[in-house]
Amino acid sequence: MSRRVAIATCEDLYVDPDTPLLLEALTTVGLEYELLAWDDPNAQWDRFDATVIRSTWDYAPRRDEFLGWASSVPTLYNSFDLVAWNTDKHYLRSLQQAGVTVIPSTFADVGIDPIFPTGNFVVKPTVGAGSLDAERYGAGDHARAHTHVRSLHATGRDVIIQPYVDSIDVEGELALVFVDGAFSHAMRKGAMLNAVEHDRSQLFRAERMSTTTASPESLQFAREVLDAGGASSALYARVDLCRIDHEWAVMELELTEPSLFLTYHTEAATGLANALLKRLT
Repeated sequence: MSRRVAIATCEDLYVDPDTPLLLEALTTVGLEYELLAWDDPNAQWDRFDATVIRSTWDYAPRRDEFLGWASSVPTLYNSFDLVAWNTDKHYLRSLQQAGVTVIPSTFADVGIDPIFPTGNFVVKPTVGAGSLDAERYGAGDHARAHTHVRSLHATGRDVIIQPYVDSIDVEGELALVFVDGAFSHAMRKGAMLNAVEHDRSQLFRAERMSTTTASPESLQFAREVLDAGGASSALYARVDLCRIDHEWAVMELELTEPSLFLTYHTEAATGLANALLKRLT
C-alpha cells in the first residue's frame, strides 16, 4: 500500500525552488504526495501518513494560528514541539543558556525599552521569516531604530537586537544542511542586510548563494547546536553560522521551513525522500 504525504506550503507562493526536486524524489521512492496550503480550510490532514512543512513562509503574522494548525496535524515533520520552539527567536536565548555560542542578542519584548549596542546593529522581530522587517543600523542611529522597534511593538511583536557582524560582509554566512541527522551539504550566503533596497511586498529577501565546503570545526559546532536544540535527529535542519573574532557563532537554527538549496545539491532531495520513507515504513 502506497504511503501518502502532504507537503505544506502557503496559498500565494508556490515558487520554492526546492519543491519540484523534492516532489520528483518522493515519486522516485514510491511516495504519493499532495501540495497543500497549511491554512487550506478544506484540507484533511488525517488523510495523509505524514505532513512535511516546506514553504509555509506566510506564517509569521499568524504564528498562533500556524501553531494551532501544526498541533492538529497527526504526523508532522518537523515535530510540533520543534516548530513551536523554533518559530520564535527567543530560542537563541535557550541555546546560549545551553552553552552554545550565539550572536550576542538582547530582547525588547512588547512594553520593554530597547537597549542598542555600540557599533552597527540589527533590529528584527523575534517571529519572522526571510529577513523581512529586519533592518541594519549604523552606530548611533538610535532614533530610527527606536521608530522601528515602536512599529514592531505596535503590531504586538517582540524584538531582538544584535550587533552587526562585519565578517558577514566579507565571508558571508555558512549554511549547513542536515537530513535525518546527517550532514548533507554546505552553502555560502551573501550579506542580506545591506544598502540594497528590497521589495517589501515579497515574503522574503532574495539570497545570494554559492556552494562551499564545511570544515571539521564548523561541522562539529553545528552538531553541538543541533544537540542543544533537541534536533540531532530532525528530518531536516539548517544551521546558519558566522565568525566572531575567528570563532563560530550561531545566527539561526532553522527547523521549520528552511530553504535547503536542493537545486545546488540535487542528491539531497533523494536523501530527504528516503529519510521520510524510512520513517513511514
